[in-house]
Amino acid sequence: MNLGAMQATGDVLLFLHADTRLPPSALDDIRAAMNDRSCPGGRFDVKLDSDHWMLKVISAMISLRSRVTKIATGDQAIFVRRDVFEAIGGYPEIPLMEDVAFSRALRRMGRVACLHSRVITSARRWEAEGVWRTILKMWTLKSLYLLGVSPFRLKRYYADGR
Repeated sequence: MNLGAMQATGDVLLFLHADTRLPPSALDDIRAAMNDRSCPGGRFDVKLDSDHWMLKVISAMISLRSRVTKIATGDQAIFVRRDVFEAIGGYPEIPLMEDVAFSRALRRMGRVACLHSRVITSARRWEAEGVWRTILKMWTLKSLYLLGVSPFRLKRYYADGR
């Protein structure tokens, strides 16, 4: 992500996972959020690409959690002003939770935009590992990270689905 940011030429950077699709209104939505100079960046609400009823609930809960905490995951297409990105030192060079660490730094810079338009992201991991197992794993990893466990250690418990 840092390498991509160095190559980019715009004043606003968008970090988009390969398995996530932007809504048609994305560029207009980002532009509108960035019209507020006090806003350092933001993220989108999310929808998992599954018709399973539980994954619809999970999508809503991810968006709600993020709206309340102002912490986003990479699946939510995080965007940021270039000058803010540089001021906070970009994404930390850690193998896991870099999006959480980046979001925490971003929210210290001002009012983070929580866009209601939704990106659509893959439900592959949720379907393969099971909803409850994935919830437990994600909450455990985030909790341990917030308690100070090294992301290098936590990475051993998070299979890379790519």
